[in-house]
Amino acid sequence: MGLRFYKPVTPGRRGASVSDFSEITDRRKRPEKELVVRYKKKGGRNNQGKITAKHRGGGHKRLYRIIDFKRDKDGVVGTVTHIEYDPNRSCRIALVEYADGEKRYIIAAEGLKAGATVESGLGIEPNVGNCMPLSAVPLGTMVHNIEMQPGRGGQLCRSAGMGATLNAREGRWAQITLPSGEVRRVPSACRATIGVVGNSEHSSVVIGKAGRNRWKGIRPRVRGTAMNPVAHPMGGGEGRNSGGRHPCSPKGLLSKGGRTRNRKKASGKAIIRRRISVRYGEVKL
Repeated sequence: MGLRFYKPVTPGRRGASVSDFSEITDRRKRPEKELVVRYKKKGGRNNQGKITAKHRGGGHKRLYRIIDFKRDKDGVVGTVTHIEYDPNRSCRIALVEYADGEKRYIIAAEGLKAGATVESGLGIEPNVGNCMPLSAVPLGTMVHNIEMQPGRGGQLCRSAGMGATLNAREGRWAQITLPSGEVRRVPSACRATIGVVGNSEHSSVVIGKAGRNRWKGIRPRVRGTAMNPVAHPMGGGEGRNSGGRHPCSPKGLLSKGGRTRNRKKASGKAIIRRRISVRYGEVKL
């Protein structure tokens, strides 16, 4: 698992990098037919055809892999048969075949390889790839794919290189530290998977050319300073300027350090210490 660099024979190749895909078991293998569904692109439009998410459209066709985020198959040992590429997420996925013949996709943890065994439930060893309630995880363990409500499925720490630390347990609550620095409590009955999500070099990949983003369905962004005053708060001005105010969205929301989280969000009560955010040279907790 690492990065691969090309010779700078073209401007697009100069400085660009790609994953070497060394952890993939078989690059010619097609995904399991019963574990994929058609992924229809929306192009950032809603059912009325209006743009609700900017800068989206096009991109390569994809098949969505159905991932087992709940990990609720208790008491059955599964064997990892393949580590596969998933175009819908930054991490790799592992194909697990259980003793009863059922196959499922799970998020591939760092160090999980073909031939390894994984389990779920209580009374199992806290090995990489095993899933268990936070009440059974040893303190100080790195976990990922963490539930926020029991039985709902993992929602936290699912992207490449992510992992949270289990700090403490008190009563029916467990305290975890997320990669952002936020300290949050979740019910001890919530499940989590042992280890850190693999493909940690994903954040170091250099795109290199605009076409690679178009392949991913990302369309170009226009700078606010290049727009007219009627279209953006930072637009207009005689000649070129740096904007004349702090960076913001077309609606005027601050894009650096501005609070965008809904204060009425139910899960906000479980935050013990908010994440560290840098705003114009200041560190705010």
